[in-house]
Amino acid sequence: MNLPNKLTVLRMIMVPFFVFFMLTDVGGAAGKWIALALFCIASLTDMLDGKIARKYHLVTNFGKFMDPLADKLLVCSAMICLVDLDKLASWIVIIIIAREFIISGFRLVASDNGIVIAASYWGKFKTVFQMAMVIVLIADLGGIFNVIGTVLTWIALILTVVSLVDYVVKNRQVLTKGGM
Repeated sequence: MNLPNKLTVLRMIMVPFFVFFMLTDVGGAAGKWIALALFCIASLTDMLDGKIARKYHLVTNFGKFMDPLADKLLVCSAMICLVDLDKLASWIVIIIIAREFIISGFRLVASDNGIVIAASYWGKFKTVFQMAMVIVLIADLGGIFNVIGTVLTWIALILTVVSLVDYVVKNRQVLTKGGM
């Protein structure tokens, strides 16, 4: 297993620890900071594994499949925790997770038809803003950061919808070739 794939697996392994510290009092007051550190490190592995894979030509089928799955697992887990902690509205998380299911379904149908749907810039921007939103909401520093968290939440939600529309429009041939 190459380094980018190890980083992807590490990100997935970090998710249960992140959730544990987010939703329990085991770490006391430090629990949220431990969770925040885990989320930030996991987010950095997302950026790092892709850069390494492309730079050193280490792109694998495992990485193509598992990297986006690990991202979804990390971000969706964080947002579900934030709903549980009353820091994020459930309807927002439902829209974001629904988009992920729709895109994953699109990719499966495309794959069955020999079509590879690459990540778009809209999808990458969406992920960056979702991760920034999660970081600000977990840190919960109050004051101006509450406004920043709200702005990031709306931007992430808008980018989620825009990236979904972008994927569907650019890849509508998947629907016709997939027999839908």
